[in-house]
Amino acid sequence: MKTKNKLPKALLGLVVGLVVLAVALALSLASLSPDTPGQEISINGLDGLLAGGQVTAATLYEQDSRVVLETAQGERWSAYPAGGSGTANLVTRLTQSGAEVTIDQQWAKRTVAVLSQFILPLLLLADLFGIIILLARGGSSQVKDLFAFSRIGAKRATTGGSGLTFADVAAVGDAVTELAEVRDYLADPQRFAAFGALPPKGVLLYGPPGCGKTLLAKALAGEANVPFYFISGSEFVESLVGVGAARVRDLFRQAAATAPAIVFIDELDAAGRRRGAGVGGGNDEREQTLNEMLVQMDGFSPSLGVVVIGATNRPDILDPALLRPGRFDRQVSIDPPDVAGRLEILQLHAATRRLGPGADLEPVARATPGFSGADLANVVNEAALLALRRKAPSVGAEDLAEGVQRVLAGPRRKGRLLTPEEIDRLAHHEAGHVVVAAAVDYPASVQRVSIVARGRHAGHADLLPRTDRTVLTRDELLAELAIAMAGTAAEALVFGSPSTAGEADLERATDMARRLAGRYGMSEEVGPVRVLQNEAEVFLGRDLASAAQHVSPRTLEAVDDAVHTLVTDALAQATDVLQRRRQVLDDLAAALVERETLEEVELVALLEASGARPTRRRRAPIV
Repeated sequence: MKTKNKLPKALLGLVVGLVVLAVALALSLASLSPDTPGQEISINGLDGLLAGGQVTAATLYEQDSRVVLETAQGERWSAYPAGGSGTANLVTRLTQSGAEVTIDQQWAKRTVAVLSQFILPLLLLADLFGIIILLARGGSSQVKDLFAFSRIGAKRATTGGSGLTFADVAAVGDAVTELAEVRDYLADPQRFAAFGALPPKGVLLYGPPGCGKTLLAKALAGEANVPFYFISGSEFVESLVGVGAARVRDLFRQAAATAPAIVFIDELDAAGRRRGAGVGGGNDEREQTLNEMLVQMDGFSPSLGVVVIGATNRPDILDPALLRPGRFDRQVSIDPPDVAGRLEILQLHAATRRLGPGADLEPVARATPGFSGADLANVVNEAALLALRRKAPSVGAEDLAEGVQRVLAGPRRKGRLLTPEEIDRLAHHEAGHVVVAAAVDYPASVQRVSIVARGRHAGHADLLPRTDRTVLTRDELLAELAIAMAGTAAEALVFGSPSTAGEADLERATDMARRLAGRYGMSEEVGPVRVLQNEAEVFLGRDLASAAQHVSPRTLEAVDDAVHTLVTDALAQATDVLQRRRQVLDDLAAALVERETLEEVELVALLEASGARPTRRRRAPIV
């Protein structure tokens, strides 16, 4: 009943406000649109009228920086500019001619001008706030949201867990072990207190995108069956001063009121970036938000039952105060899965799909090194869509293989037509990668080569490691550099000059050579020192001036020389290999022109028949 009684008051306030606005605008227009004077007359013409006695009474007033003369007959002239001497001279002339002179100070219009310029805005603001307050008391949820902009809101909280468990997450066994301890603490805090063990206040999950950080946090909430507060770090940072800090306080207040609870801050680097860094000295509002977050994490006791979980792709740009013990005590790395982990993830996502008898997931796991969990989920989904598109009863092996290619290189571009000369050049380009990869000592093999356009590439050769590796030697990196330049070398050898088809290869080779010389210290010109920083660090939390303050121009010039030497040496090495295996290059290119795509088995058969590749090693089973 109270809501219904107060709504008419809001409507009445709105009507009153509109009436006040209409009256004020009318008065403002009256004051700002004065009457336009008649035709201007010269001083000599005015003197003639005065001498003839035609002006018996006159009224003077100022308008638009002019003195307006209005006679008794209703005639008006703008004769003089406004000013003390001009007005006095005009009054003297009129008085001497015998006319009755009246000075109009325009007090009414000045009053209206003051009302429209000063009183009107105050009335509008008062009326606006009055309407908002009346509507808020009347129960309008939209208006209440205006007063809640500094609060997180109940929609951020999920009571009773998230519905997920650790069984819904695969290939993150080490992370599950660390988070299981947090689950046990939230389920029975007294056991930890009796033992004298303090659980971590905060857990930082970091790793590449798509590896399951958010999924792990939700699974932890489901395992612990506690309220789960989910918010992104970017939601704390606002243009309004103090809003971010207020939202941090409100978030921790809500979590403490419903403890035990989990507070999950996704993309933590948006609010927790290193203070005083970046171009222009950083954002002061972001720093105030970070300061409040540090204070709140220090403020609650571990026995309260609140655990803060943060997720980020860039832990190196977080503020050191955020990572010290007592805040984010535990840091858990979520890395891309290995071949066994990829198989687990594929089996998890394929459990809800209908797989055919020939759809084996183990080859897919081997063919996707470096894929994250999100990539593998996309592979299975693309395969299901392809099977659905061709109206098949189940997902087949060809659907899984095409799903990998769609995620890796993009969908086929059937509308792109190439001339026979372009097809021949493209086939030799891709065949060059295969021949050099088979000849150099590199722990990888070409799984597939194709001249079918996909995504942004006209052709592609899939070079996949035989085993998952994280450490590569200098010789292996130089071999990879030669493989990258093999396409350009093949074009120059066969057709006499390279083409634009090698642009992507050249970009990759140049970047690899720059890392070899400037970051890994593997060039003779620069020596075993690190000269270059990660390019992303300058704009994601590092100071722009400090990125090169310890590097002299001479050293940077040495890096450029080393990059040029590494790329040209790789091109020469690839050219030498192709010259010695020219027949293999031509045969492989001819097979590509004929069939467009060659799989690993066909490539191995062609290379072993020509003696260009040793017998393939037997792979170890996935365990």
